[in-house]
Amino acid sequence: MNAQEQKMSAQEIVKFKETIENQSKNIKTIKTDFVQIKHMDFLTKDIETSGKMYFKSPNLLNWQYTKPYQYSIIFKNNKVYINDQGNKSTVDAKSKIFEKINKLIVGSVSGNMFDDKEFDISYFKTKEHYITKLIPKTASIKKMIKQIDLYFPLKDATVSEVKLIESSGDYTKIIFKNKVINTKIDDSVFTN
Repeated sequence: MNAQEQKMSAQEIVKFKETIENQSKNIKTIKTDFVQIKHMDFLTKDIETSGKMYFKSPNLLNWQYTKPYQYSIIFKNNKVYINDQGNKSTVDAKSKIFEKINKLIVGSVSGNMFDDKEFDISYFKTKEHYITKLIPKTASIKKMIKQIDLYFPLKDATVSEVKLIESSGDYTKIIFKNKVINTKIDDSVFTN
């Protein structure tokens, strides 16, 4: 654990959760750039990709990778639409595991993830961030994800960074930049 991290007090946790939940109720859209860093122990160098992410309440989500390749993943109507440099495919997301992953992604983007039934949650703070650490309780999720860390800047109640730690110890870190909340996003953004 990072030496500068401190556990939040019970009062701080209540106030933090209220702030996040109140703010996420008011979020209709999020448009943001992102940098994704994939760390795998067997590689000497991390894999870095970047792109744009669009979210429209309640559950439209588009991850658009632009560098070093063109790739998009759209979550819409219990389906996942994938466009891999022009090769398009659709996956039915009605399976329980896919539903949970979709809920996780939407929740991590909107910051609305404090589901004690699904996760053991611990709360920390540093000089720059509030950090929630979520450990899945469900065996099917645990197989893939060991822990999810969400970073919230002290002055902003929306997620600025997500770290997904896999059961192997490898991780994916997503850093959001240039975030714009409640701007108009055309529905065509969520078409594959």
